[in-house]
Amino acid sequence: MQFFQDLFSNTIFVSAATGWLVAQILKTIIHLIFTKEFVAERLVGSGGMPSSHSATVCALATATYFEYSASSFEFAIAAILAIIVMYDARGVRRETGIQAKVLNEILELFTAMGRNELNAYDKLKEFVGHTPLQVFAGAILGILLAVGIHYL
Repeated sequence: MQFFQDLFSNTIFVSAATGWLVAQILKTIIHLIFTKEFVAERLVGSGGMPSSHSATVCALATATYFEYSASSFEFAIAAILAIIVMYDARGVRRETGIQAKVLNEILELFTAMGRNELNAYDKLKEFVGHTPLQVFAGAILGILLAVGIHYL
């Protein structure tokens, strides 16, 4: 029981977890507004607006800054982790999503042509990466949440 008390009194952990949770909820609401369709997978899935990866790591880095200062090795680790995660979300993972979309379109084309050896039910996941705006929005969200939690 002491573990959970310690964990939830750790503002760095709480900031990062809150960044992820709020971003996932916002992502689900934004998807609902634009598509008029509730998709439960958006509550835990990757991709979309805002980036929960960016919100999480920016909240982590910001809370670490408040706890240890910019000159600490803890902040250096959190900041470098944030940069790597955001770069990956915008770059490699976004390209993976674009490729998945193209491959899914090819799969649909082959299925329409009667090529039964391909399974149209096993579509690749297209929501895996983020646009620069989604990454930026997630970063701002994470920073603001960590600032808010720090000053509560």
